[in-house]
Amino acid sequence: MVMLTVDPLIDANWMLLLKRHRSCVFHSPAWLRVLAETYEMDIGANILLDLEGAPVAGMPFARICDARGERIVSMPFCDYCDPLVGGIEHWNVLVEALMGEHHPVALRCLHTDVPLSDSRFSEVKCARWHRIDLRAGQDALWERIEDPARRAIHKAQADGVSIRPARDLDDVRRFFELHLRVRKYKYQMIAQPFRFFERIWHHFLEAGQGVLLLAEQGSGIVGATLLLQWQDTLYYKFNASDLSHLDCRPNDLLVWEAMRWAKAHGLEWLDFGLSDWDQEGLIRFKRKFGAEEKTIHFLRCTNGSVDHPWQRNFGSMLSQLTELFTSGSTPDAVTEKAGDLLYRYFA
Repeated sequence: MVMLTVDPLIDANWMLLLKRHRSCVFHSPAWLRVLAETYEMDIGANILLDLEGAPVAGMPFARICDARGERIVSMPFCDYCDPLVGGIEHWNVLVEALMGEHHPVALRCLHTDVPLSDSRFSEVKCARWHRIDLRAGQDALWERIEDPARRAIHKAQADGVSIRPARDLDDVRRFFELHLRVRKYKYQMIAQPFRFFERIWHHFLEAGQGVLLLAEQGSGIVGATLLLQWQDTLYYKFNASDLSHLDCRPNDLLVWEAMRWAKAHGLEWLDFGLSDWDQEGLIRFKRKFGAEEKTIHFLRCTNGSVDHPWQRNFGSMLSQLTELFTSGSTPDAVTEKAGDLLYRYFA
């Protein structure tokens, strides 16, 4: 085998590998381009070629050097991003190339357990993952949904909630403002920069590879879900709702309409994405739709590096700044600006 380091945003062998392996949207050139353009990341991929020059394995990564230190992540801001390997031999060759840079290496695995057997890596966190099988007919999918969710869908419809796809960047902006308020007032977290969602609009939605569904009641938006398409799967990536209108149950209706949209576009799966282990309410919500469940493993190898006091101090300062900028007394415009400046450091 021969190993090459390539630019996965444009490399033809990377695209061929994604067709041959069980890849996901977080391996896709469109997603990697969104990250590279939003956060000015140095993104690459190591791929293995067989004796005939065909790609057989690969692993994307971002080299990050900032106030938190130097590190290699595969991939930042992703629910998961498995190395595309057929076994331990492929994994060892790919990861050794990264380990040789002598920086910490982090990754998130869902569909392959090969890295879990590597004693150099420790599991630092787990998360839950859900997926809905859409290959049955629409009536069968409806019957799989639990009664509470079906009642919620009927309630949303009876309350005059309707769903439509976003038409332009003005709609994306309206979604973003909901998203920022949910992150700030419910979770005390800053939001991604608006330019991140602009790039998703350009690289996915304008290209017909996904949809932003808006839930409207009267003249206002009460909820929204951003979904990305890759191969045979629709990815439920972001959801936001008006916290003062949750009683009209827009989120249940949004999921059902996402399932219907995926079916209409010939897709077979709805990837419900990551839920933190302790988000029991969110996990119950996803289970209501007949979703299967697995575990995402967060792995890290220190690679002999040691955190310096200034790195720990910056991490502490970042937490304090997040608390300050998500305070109810901080104007939303200031919170948005904080996300624009600071979100990259959470990679």
